[in-house]
Amino acid sequence: MAFKPFDLTSKVALVTGGNSGIGLGFARGLAQAGAGVCIWGTNEEKNARASAELAQYGTKVLALQCDVGDQAAVLGAFAKTLEHFGRVDACFANAGIGSRGTPFTEMTLDEWRAIFRVNMEGVFHTFQAAVRHMAQRGGGGSLIVTSSDSAIFGAPRAEHYASTKAGVNAMVRSLAVEHARHGIRANAVIPGWIDTAMTERSIHTPVMEDRVLKRIPARRWGVGDDFSGIAVYLASDASAYHTGDTFIIDGGYAVF
Repeated sequence: MAFKPFDLTSKVALVTGGNSGIGLGFARGLAQAGAGVCIWGTNEEKNARASAELAQYGTKVLALQCDVGDQAAVLGAFAKTLEHFGRVDACFANAGIGSRGTPFTEMTLDEWRAIFRVNMEGVFHTFQAAVRHMAQRGGGGSLIVTSSDSAIFGAPRAEHYASTKAGVNAMVRSLAVEHARHGIRANAVIPGWIDTAMTERSIHTPVMEDRVLKRIPARRWGVGDDFSGIAVYLASDASAYHTGDTFIIDGGYAVF
């Protein structure tokens, strides 16, 4: 029998924020490896475009509108996902929002809480639904969160954003320990400087080109498709014994 550790034809993956950027990169890899893919996003038009693209790979695809910061919306979307696919084997908590660059001394409590609502509470809502399902169903599963290099480097004017990303790193380590007995593993992906709709205004400036791009050994900004491979690995049986880890995908930025 051929060794096919990355064949996902029998698996279903859920990707929040899966209609663009890193999330769509995850979803492309998963779909091409044969997984059924459900993407959640708040923008219906982007959901439809992403769904149509992923369906071209010949796998089963569903796109749902969901605000992950709303627990009731998450529970409803998860129920619809299960109704459509019957199971979820890999859950990618990728949805998130970025900082507006407000100085810390001028940051309002509302702004602080808005970031935590999506980036931290959204992961909590999503993973809680996924863990309950995986543990009850049996057979294990994989939890993956999209973190950020701001969790390991200082991020001026983004203390709230950085705090959420450091927080989800801690969350997956705890989940990895608590739920290993159910065969559930949990890992984090730490992207570096990635060219997405959320970052395009900040990275495509002369200052960033001069000060940051030159510090990236790969000498380019990352793109969503740079995350397709790690998605397949973490959703597949090849990673069955790999849990509680953080994967830095940044073109060598962190080690230069």
